[in-house]
Amino acid sequence: MNHDISIGGLSRRTGVKVTTIRYYEGIGLMPEAPRTEGRRRLYDDRAVDRLAFIRHARELGFEVEVIRELLNLTRQPQKSCVKVDALAREHLKAVTSRIARLEALKKELETMIRSCAKGRIAECRIIDVLSHHEHCVSKNH
Repeated sequence: MNHDISIGGLSRRTGVKVTTIRYYEGIGLMPEAPRTEGRRRLYDDRAVDRLAFIRHARELGFEVEVIRELLNLTRQPQKSCVKVDALAREHLKAVTSRIARLEALKKELETMIRSCAKGRIAECRIIDVLSHHEHCVSKNH
């Protein structure tokens, strides 16, 4: 196992910024790396795998605390994956809800743009809608 990967090397291998790696260490999502006498962090292949897992989970929109839970579950490979499935289903539900809100937002923006007469600002429907918060509240946005 390779035990001499610098933080810059870890960043290049995973596509995760150095500052983000430090942040993940600070919140305990990544274990703190051992350091050389010169205080240089050194990582191994397991750190690469763990950080790649974290990055992919973040790309899928999982929150940090859910990722922490998923990582904890990976340490119990013989355990049922019911909890993992439940976490994924809960996340899918949140994504589906977010998509519905975005679709409603898209529709509202399209309506505003269609109603724009491309005249003067004083008569601009887009500015008018944005200026009156009640429009958003009454449409449950």
